[in-house]
This record gives sequence, structure tokens and C-alpha cells, in this order.
Amino acid sequence: MDWIQALILGIIQGLTEYLPVSSSGHLAIGANLFGIDGSENLAFTVAVHVATVLSTLLILWREISWIFKGLFKFENNPETQYVINILISMIPIGIVGLFFKDFVEQIFGSGLLIVGCCLLITAALLIFSFYAKPRIKDTISKKDAFIIGVAQAFAVLPGLSRSGSTIATGLLLGNKKETLAQFSFLMVIPPILGEMLLDIVKALKGEEVFGGIDMLPLTVGFVAAFISGCFACKLMINIVKCGKLVYFGIYCAIVGALLIILQLSHIV
Repeated sequence: MDWIQALILGIIQGLTEYLPVSSSGHLAIGANLFGIDGSENLAFTVAVHVATVLSTLLILWREISWIFKGLFKFENNPETQYVINILISMIPIGIVGLFFKDFVEQIFGSGLLIVGCCLLITAALLIFSFYAKPRIKDTISKKDAFIIGVAQAFAVLPGLSRSGSTIATGLLLGNKKETLAQFSFLMVIPPILGEMLLDIVKALKGEEVFGGIDMLPLTVGFVAAFISGCFACKLMINIVKCGKLVYFGIYCAIVGALLIILQLSHIV
């Protein structure tokens, strides 16, 4: 991977991490077009995901600081309940990380057919959540937090949008649009930062963590993902409030169908 490819992929990651079109799926498409191997692509994917998490911390810092101020009062207040819900939502992705990490790594190198199929699932979720009219709840319950966390765990599959899956699942459960975008963006922070800390520990032990990728393209991709992520994070919050997710569902359906057709034509 050279720095120009890293720049393009970093911008793609930053924009698509928050838009409900699957950043990992689009990175897989980009890596396939550039001829980048699976291990190098996976290492780059982890790095640029950390960059977009940092952009979340920057854009949503006021909301995050509000949560921590309430948490450190050591009271059973709304902020503490919010953090508990975040922790509950992490349980499914934690199980995947502990027991199915090798399986996920294999999927990232398995071609674009699975990306196309997962994009169709993303499209179905987004379109269905747009037309469904569940009873609206005032707050996200612990049960809903866990179910949304399950959606996030499945979204490790390339092509299955994390933000699209979690927000659409929350909408189907009857949660308010205004609270879902923020919850969706914040719930991904602990798992990705945890993955980063594990990589740092491995690096300190002398283990290979970057899949053979040079530091220049890794740095360029990281910066590009951070800057474009700041823009996309603000944009996505407004999009969710306006209820425009159905258009992204149509986009995912078109791209997913095209990928499947192209992949099957090659097989035949």
C-alpha cells in the first residue's frame, strides 16, 4: 500500500464509518481494487477505525464530558445508567473479539461476494426501519442496549454497516432518533480503544501488529480518516434526526447487487 492509496482509503473510512453504508465493506472494495492483501488491509482497517473513534471524541466531547461529570458523582443518576447501557452493549462484541477473532480475520480476506450480501442486509435493515412504526420509548433500556450491542457484533462482517445496523435496530425497538445516533457512536469507542491497547501491548512485546504495512501510508490514512470522520460525524447526526436513512438503504442495495452480480459472473 502506498501513501496515495492510504489517503483515498482513509477518506473512505472517515466518511463511511458514520454514514450507514459500511466502512469495512467499502474498505474491502477499495483494497480489492488496489490489490491490497487481506492482512495488510485488516491492519490498516484497525488503524483508521481508531482515527474515527478519536474524531468521535472530538465532535461529541461535550456529550462525553457530561456523562463523565455525572458518572464521577457516584450516584444512580441518568449519566450512570447511560454508562451501564454502554457497558451492556459491549458484551456481544466482547464475546466476538474473544472467541471469534480468527474467524473474522478470515472473512476479511474472503472476497467481495460476502460484502455484497452484507450490503443487501444493511439495505433491508435501513429500509425496513424507515417504514416500521413502533411505539416510541423515552429512554434506551438495558434490554435494548444489549440487542443493539448484538447488532454491533454482527456488524464486524464487512458490508454490514455498524452505524446502520445499530441505529436501524434501535429504531425498530422504538427508540428516539435524537438519542440513537449519539449512543451508536459512543458505544463503539470502548471496543476499538481496547483493540488499540492490545495492539500497543503486542508491539511492546515485539510482535507484528501492522501486517507489514509501512508507517507513512498508515499515518496518512490515519490523518485522512480523522479529518473526514469529523465531517461525517456531524453530518450523520443531522441525517438521523431528519430520518433520511432510507436513501442510504437504496444505495447499499444497488452496490450490494452489483457486487454480487460481478462476483458471480467471475465465478461462472
